[in-house]
Amino acid sequence: MKPDEIERRSFEIIDREAGLHDFTADQWAIVQRMIHTSADFEYKQNIRFHPEAVAIGIDAIRTGKTIITDTNMARAGIRTKDLREFGVSVKCFMDDPEVHKRAKANGTTRAKAAVDAAISDMEKGIYVIGNAPTALLHLVQLLADGKAQPALIIGLPVGFVNAAESKTALMETNFPYISNIGRKGGSNVAASVVNALTKLAMRKP
Repeated sequence: MKPDEIERRSFEIIDREAGLHDFTADQWAIVQRMIHTSADFEYKQNIRFHPEAVAIGIDAIRTGKTIITDTNMARAGIRTKDLREFGVSVKCFMDDPEVHKRAKANGTTRAKAAVDAAISDMEKGIYVIGNAPTALLHLVQLLADGKAQPALIIGLPVGFVNAAESKTALMETNFPYISNIGRKGGSNVAASVVNALTKLAMRKP
């Protein structure tokens, strides 16, 4: 089977096994791709969308805004070839030498220091977090302080320490988000959300 045929049949299986749902067509396109990436149907129950999140994400892509990721793994999972059509660049600051220095000097994680390094680049763009709760918690604080202005946050950190709590903190801000309840997430799942938004952007007139 060719890759396109495998993907098409996979989505048919997902639609059949997922059954009825209350998502909009655009929201379901995102959830469907998250399930396709993870083979985990629990995302159907635990995913949460800010009411304007999908439209904002599509607009950010179509207007060429920057996408920032918290890990190089998430960056690698994003289909940059499709994003080039819109002039979108995907950046990750985790390996920036200045981020290393700042994290060491302040006794904090590189993920948190990378958020500070990305403040200007993230303006009106999309910040994608699939691994680091410390990054999401810091970004939420920057939002509260009026120091960061992304258009959309994809907050899907995975883990046992502050992963669920950081996502709850994000959703309580009512800032445009795509997130989920609980410990599940990951760089691959976060990247799949970006890829789904990109596909939607490519379909819009």
